Amino acid sequence: MMNELTNPSSSAHPRFRTLLYRYWFFAWLFRDVARGNVFERSAAWRHNREQARWLPTYMRRWLTLGASFFLVGALIELAGGAALLAALFFVPSALSVPVNAVISVAWLGLKLLPHPL
Repeated sequence: MMNELTNPSSSAHPRFRTLLYRYWFFAWLFRDVARGNVFERSAAWRHNREQARWLPTYMRRWLTLGASFFLVGALIELAGGAALLAALFFVPSALSVPVNAVISVAWLGLKLLPHPL
């Protein structure tokens, strides 16, 4: 039976789409607090609180992406008035706002809320 230590392709060289997913989405960092006994759930909560330190990084990434897409959309609209082409950049820019809101709520919840158990 091969595990991550004996199979170099699984952990040493993840596929590009795995890296891309991990760069933009943070769910892979966290553990399920609803599974296991009390000790396992408590350990998962501590793990999640420790991993919350990475959430501001994800917020910056989405903020940069949203601002960049908005700027490109605005430049396209100013340069040629191609509203349909500019919309291709404005829509992802607008979608970055609720993503940042979700990340902010998760970060504040993990930092400020007491232990649920």
